[in-house]
Amino acid sequence: MDINTAAIDDAVLALLYLTLHDDNRAWKGFDWGALNRLYERGLIGDPVNKAKSVILTEEGLRESERLFNQHFASAGRKAD
Repeated sequence: MDINTAAIDDAVLALLYLTLHDDNRAWKGFDWGALNRLYERGLIGDPVNKAKSVILTEEGLRESERLFNQHFASAGRKAD
């Protein structure tokens, strides 16, 4: 089976937006492969540490909000 890792990464980034706290931190309870790919793309800080959350970069914050609204918000409404 071919897996579309780009689509998985987009979904993980969108769901990271759902768990945002302290301005730019999100719980990192997602697949390590996806988190590593997001790190390599410069969207999150290095997920390999003792913290239970990961830091989203400025670009990562913008993209996670955009993807969250695209996939999970009602048409014409942005997430609060």
